[in-house]
Amino acid sequence: MENIKEISQIEYEDFTKLQLKVAKITNVEEIDGADKLYKLTLDAAEENPRIICAGIKEYYTKEQLQGKTIVIIANLKPRKLRGIESNGMLLAASNEDHSKVSLLSPDQDMDPGCIVN
Repeated sequence: MENIKEISQIEYEDFTKLQLKVAKITNVEEIDGADKLYKLTLDAAEENPRIICAGIKEYYTKEQLQGKTIVIIANLKPRKLRGIESNGMLLAASNEDHSKVSLLSPDQDMDPGCIVN
């Protein structure tokens, strides 16, 4: 465990600012000119489908992602990536050199929109 980076501690109040939600991937699209990004359409039990861009193309095929239930940060400020407004971020675990990546998913069947706390 010598290679683990030193992590600064945060206050509990900082953690409570994050809104973590369960979401289901309903559509996966290629993004023109993007080697690493997919455009994902998510059902997060909101009025409109949520769009996020995720740099997971080298780890997952479109078929592997379609219908997958994941965990997202729902209240991250929108950010434009390749001209697409990304509204959130999916959570994934990776090893230090990012050669291995795994999306975080509930271990039981959970409905989109469930809060993670």
